[in-house]
Amino acid sequence: MLRTLAIRNFILVDQLEIDFDAGFSVLTGETGAGKSILVDALALVLGGRGDAGVVRAGAERAEISAEFDLARLPDVQAWLRANDLANDERTLLLRRVIDTQGRSRGYLNGSPASLGQLREVGELVVDIHGQHAHQSLLRPDAQRALLDAYGGFSALSGLVADAWRAWQKVRAQRELASRDAAAVAAERDALAERVEDLRRLGVNADEWITLGAAQSRLAHAAALIEGTQSAAAGLDDEGGILAQINAVAQRLQGLTAYDAALGEHLAVLDSARAQLQDLVHSLQRYAERIDVDEAELRRIEERLGAIHDMARKYRVRPEALPELRAQAEARLAELKATLDHDALARREREAEDEYRRLARDLSAKRQFAANDLSVQVTRKLATLAMAGGEFQARLVALGDPASYGLEQVDFLVSTHPGQPLGALARVASGGELSRLSLAVQVAVADVARVPVLIFDEVDVGIGGGVAETVGRLLQRIGAKRQVLCVTHLPQVAACADRHFAVRKADAGKQVRSTVEALAAKDRVEEVARMLGGVEITARTRAHAREMLAASGRD
Repeated sequence: MLRTLAIRNFILVDQLEIDFDAGFSVLTGETGAGKSILVDALALVLGGRGDAGVVRAGAERAEISAEFDLARLPDVQAWLRANDLANDERTLLLRRVIDTQGRSRGYLNGSPASLGQLREVGELVVDIHGQHAHQSLLRPDAQRALLDAYGGFSALSGLVADAWRAWQKVRAQRELASRDAAAVAAERDALAERVEDLRRLGVNADEWITLGAAQSRLAHAAALIEGTQSAAAGLDDEGGILAQINAVAQRLQGLTAYDAALGEHLAVLDSARAQLQDLVHSLQRYAERIDVDEAELRRIEERLGAIHDMARKYRVRPEALPELRAQAEARLAELKATLDHDALARREREAEDEYRRLARDLSAKRQFAANDLSVQVTRKLATLAMAGGEFQARLVALGDPASYGLEQVDFLVSTHPGQPLGALARVASGGELSRLSLAVQVAVADVARVPVLIFDEVDVGIGGGVAETVGRLLQRIGAKRQVLCVTHLPQVAACADRHFAVRKADAGKQVRSTVEALAAKDRVEEVARMLGGVEITARTRAHAREMLAASGRD
């Protein structure tokens, strides 16, 4: 859900921040007030094209930010995690800055982002429908995804894509084996030699460190013996530290007869003396245990030399040899499988059979869903001033299988009786396309994934009962998803849960647009203005109240 849209120095807007709620909201205002500027600003922060012309006169740069709540959008959260852009608040913050030189910078959750990333995540959260806005409904991939969601088999579509990738992977392995058999065989032989070398050496992960410690100890055995014996003697010989502590203890012992408090200090000395005596015994035992074993030292140094030579041969650190062996064994097993042409061909056939089994199942389900969606949308068109129009979701068989199945999904429309069906972009006008989008969105409201819908000029060329129908349909979609609509029709505005009015005012030598969230009384005035124009009478106000009451919005 879109929480907040903040705009600074964008076209006619100097500074503006709007908080949105769930449900159906409308933006209204007089012609030229800047109603569609808010949609343009949102499109820009979602990765749309922008240039220096969007910067408000006299400003250094335009800045737009939009914050979305992702609490119920696991797909978006997964995308953010995959791109290392997630945060703990489960929010999405998009920001776009354009300066007077036309330079553009994008940010996503506070991190720099490319326009491609803004567009990619933007398509997951907002769908804009308007005469001049980006139309996701025109994209073949979006049409296919929408049909799959409508039919409830998006998961099956994902399995088809997985099966396709598995098929193409084993197919590439077989082709590589056939094309580069000599190179693969050479690599296999080199790896086999490496594995055999490392197997004979038999080094494990800790051996290099353990041998190094043992070599250091044996190589310096004489110094260790002499040093520990000297340390023990320095503690225990006549005149040593223990003798001095004993002398001090005797003097304190004699003084305790005069002050018993000195007994605490004497206890500290006794404890230190006991610990030093233990230390003397430990050092003596250590010196006795050390064995000057020249033969063992030579064996360890030879082993270290062999490990070092192997590491130098394969240009890795000695401690990395065990990992090198594991990698070589894994790659060797892979190459052995690659050289088994019969096995590869069999695996390719099995992978293709699995893909085609799933794809045929998906095709059957898509055909059923396409027929149903065609009927549902066509029925809606008749209520949207497109009587006699027809919508068809058509499946077109592909010459070659694809990751998304055995067919392409094409949305076709005829907007007038007798007109042949054609692609949406070629047949539908801007206003018709917006209403067609509305009809489709009503049909898929329960299953569509994009949470925010923006309709700009959806009501162009309609009025009366059709306008009321549009308002009711938007109201219905708003019960499932967040809807924002720019409208000039009072029938549509009266159906909204929330109403924002866009005003244009003189600001010195410039004009600026502002947006106001209307309370109930002000809403009556705005709907009355939309009904009556410049002069608002008691009758138009009464009519406005009736319209709001009929829509349950009084």
